[in-house]
Amino acid sequence: MSAPLIVLVGPMGVGKSTVGQLLAERLATGYRDTDADIVSAQGRAIAEIFVDEGEAAFRALEKEAVRTALAEHDGVLALGGGAILDADTRALLAGQRVVYLSMDVEEAVKRTGLNAARPLLAVNPRKQWRELMEARRHLYEEVATVVVATDGRTPEEVTRAALDALELKEA
Repeated sequence: MSAPLIVLVGPMGVGKSTVGQLLAERLATGYRDTDADIVSAQGRAIAEIFVDEGEAAFRALEKEAVRTALAEHDGVLALGGGAILDADTRALLAGQRVVYLSMDVEEAVKRTGLNAARPLLAVNPRKQWRELMEARRHLYEEVATVVVATDGRTPEEVTRAALDALELKEA
């Protein structure tokens, strides 16, 4: 059974996709994103799944996508921001090399504009983002091997910090 070289977790807009692709390049390995897996399998955007079927239906799809990717992928794996809400998913992450990419609300505003394309942030985005992070921060920390702050850093700087924190050498 394979396991990812690195699993990235963190809130929406933190840069998991960008940093994940950079890490995969530096480590000469593959990159996979469970949100992209869901979009591909469902043939529609995550926001549409939320609107059409609700958050619970999306979380069920997400749980299965994460389970599958953890079993199949041996490169860098990025998880959706809410994947860590599921206790079974957190259990599967035990023993994995997990990087929690963190940021504060001001950085989130700069990066995402906290726009309506984010279904969980549609009304009063700053307040909702803070509430999401209050509910999730301890879960990100629970599954993390290392925490890498992204505030005020370029994707390249975050990538280097993650490699250093994990003591991994570039390929």
